[in-house]
Amino acid sequence: MNDRVPKTRRRYLKIAAGALTVGALALTFALRSPSPVGHWNSAESEDRFLAAYDRAFEDLPTPAETIDVRTDYGVVRVYRFAGTGGSTHPLLLLPGRSSATPVWAANLPGLLTIGDVYTVDLLGEPGRSIQERPISGDEDQADWLAQTLAALPVDKVHVIGLSIGGWTAANLALHDSSRIASLTLIDPVEVFSDIPWSTAIRALPAAVPWLPKSWRDGFNSYTAGGAEVQNVPIADMIEVGMQGYSLKLPQPTRITEERLATLEVPLLAVIAGKSVMHDATDAVATAERALPDGTVRLYPDASHAVNGEYPDRLQGDIADFVAENS
Repeated sequence: MNDRVPKTRRRYLKIAAGALTVGALALTFALRSPSPVGHWNSAESEDRFLAAYDRAFEDLPTPAETIDVRTDYGVVRVYRFAGTGGSTHPLLLLPGRSSATPVWAANLPGLLTIGDVYTVDLLGEPGRSIQERPISGDEDQADWLAQTLAALPVDKVHVIGLSIGGWTAANLALHDSSRIASLTLIDPVEVFSDIPWSTAIRALPAAVPWLPKSWRDGFNSYTAGGAEVQNVPIADMIEVGMQGYSLKLPQPTRITEERLATLEVPLLAVIAGKSVMHDATDAVATAERALPDGTVRLYPDASHAVNGEYPDRLQGDIADFVAENS
């Protein structure tokens, strides 16, 4: 497939997956507030984010349906996009940190040729989902998502997770795979390899809300292979979310090789060769050892923003994988 995109969209697509994963983890305790749930630091911050969210959302197809699912932990925002393909089961997309549904703008047109697509704004993250009760560990993270899937009018879904969404997808599969037809993990964090200390240290200033915007922009550009982030809708939305939202989520547990080997659903792993979120060589080796029946794809020149850099290649790999496991 052709991965070329028009010049006017190239900057947008390259930053599409540059969502933060480690900044909030690094400063969880340093920046504690009394609230037990994720929240906006001010009404102004929320208004700024929702305005940026709406601007970024304009680059997506029009959803066929907007669904708010009540769970034991809060209300989860889900969108359904009507596809043209004939997949037996729809796709369900989980975004990266602070990026929500708009991060999939580059991917939705291609993925809709496979079948219907549901997107989720992660609970406890900046987005239109609203956390109402504490999420205290991996089981809670799996539970709210399992409850969300149970409320949808489908038996199974092909779950596709990006970055921290990849960890969220794998964590769900380890706790409750009953509604998962297959699992696609796109450059996931804390699944196949550890986050490097150099990245964690570099994330520290970006996680401090009162420091200048340029520091957060700099880290987002770093995760996206040096891509320009100024005046890019998705990057603007991510930066506002980083600055104005206080996360109250537990640090995700690194999924061990032994636990990965217990997964009983078909799995496609896409590893970005130039990602700063892991050692790509180590990640590929771990995936191949733990999942001998899985499918592992290395994109050698991709950064952590792989979904925006290679939308056509991703669509092709996902389409083939879904067809094999429908």
